[in-house]
Amino acid sequence: MPAASSPPPRRANDSGGARRRRALTAAGVTVGLDVGTSGVRAALVDDAGALISLHTVRLAATGLEADDPRAWWAGCEAVLETLGRECDVSAVRALAVDGTSGTLLAVDRAGTPVAPARMYHAIAAEGAIRIVADAAPAESAANGPASPLAKALALQDAPGAARILHQADWIAGRLRGQYDHTDENNALKTGYDAVARCWPAWLDDTGLRREMLPAVVAPGAKLGEIDPAVARRFGLSSSAIIVAGTTDGCASFLAAGACEIGDAVTALGSSMTLKLACDRPVVSIKHGVYSHRLGDMWLAGGASNSGGAALARYFDARTLEALSARIDPAHPSSLDYYPLPRPGERFPHADPGFAPRATPRPADDALFLQALLEGIAAIEAVGYQSLASLGAPALRAVRTVGGGARNATWTAIRARVLGVPIEPASSEEAAVGVACLALRALGLPRPR
Repeated sequence: MPAASSPPPRRANDSGGARRRRALTAAGVTVGLDVGTSGVRAALVDDAGALISLHTVRLAATGLEADDPRAWWAGCEAVLETLGRECDVSAVRALAVDGTSGTLLAVDRAGTPVAPARMYHAIAAEGAIRIVADAAPAESAANGPASPLAKALALQDAPGAARILHQADWIAGRLRGQYDHTDENNALKTGYDAVARCWPAWLDDTGLRREMLPAVVAPGAKLGEIDPAVARRFGLSSSAIIVAGTTDGCASFLAAGACEIGDAVTALGSSMTLKLACDRPVVSIKHGVYSHRLGDMWLAGGASNSGGAALARYFDARTLEALSARIDPAHPSSLDYYPLPRPGERFPHADPGFAPRATPRPADDALFLQALLEGIAAIEAVGYQSLASLGAPALRAVRTVGGGARNATWTAIRARVLGVPIEPASSEEAAVGVACLALRALGLPRPR
């Protein structure tokens, strides 16, 4: 598969026409690139972590499939070009990338992809899953049906393959011109031991060839200067550095402004993801819990299948808004629901057959919605209680990102059920979080 760029897609944020570029005067301007499932975002932040500019392009605009790495790079080209037209990006001192956790690709010695990527949500081959399960410790995040390590076993045999990279690694490689590093967060599900800080010996039992694996560094570590040709292409300084990135989930945590032990971030999208800042790793694969190492703390968490998709079974967005306005969040419904879009749960109950519960249904739709919102809040509370029972610190405060963060009634219900403050997120953009990670590489104080 050639890595040549596709024609730049049309940019929704680009108004066209000549205009004066904005001067950047902050001492530590950085760019964060968030490569997601459906699009690419670029955030430009100042040395205080404040957003200067944000641009987005959808991968569909590239005309390529989401598992084609050329689509990822075309999206990055588009947002970097738009930033360059808007601002004098020669002042940018560092760039970092986050990508979807567990998305892998195989490249040749020049960094050119040799096969379609294996996306994070794709199920690995059954035989490879068994090989990983037999070799990996029970607490390894490499286990599971979507195991990136299991996918790597197939990718290493692609014709011409010389290295296995994660999505963020490859984009950072395009920026730097070298494809030899990953970060501890992206490497975790590929078998990396974040406690011992190494690729473990048991990987040899899977048959994965070690020479295929990139070197691992901490998120926020300096990788090296930008490729001069890339710098010229986008108007960046040739002294700008490329910084090791992280996963999209960790980047969202950083963007929200959570930075103290006991701080948590709940992502309320189609599903619900919990992450809690801990002073030690908390791992229980049977409970769907693992920990990412990030600076001097660990992010422990899990993901429930409950969330917005469970609500969408019953109400569209407009009806949800209208019914929410009729709810008094201070008075419980007394109904005991466990909302799921379909049978099966990951966390806090790891059970593929776990049954949804949304009965009895009252005649009043507002009361029904209240019970659904309370049910999801109860799952969130049990999730954080489960983390505490596994050794995590007590919950101190929660910040929320995702569509559910905009429902004030739901926020009030969650505050009552969780019993801790729900504080506003500094930002919901993972691109801002990874841009702030790049600030750390410049030796600047951590944005708060």
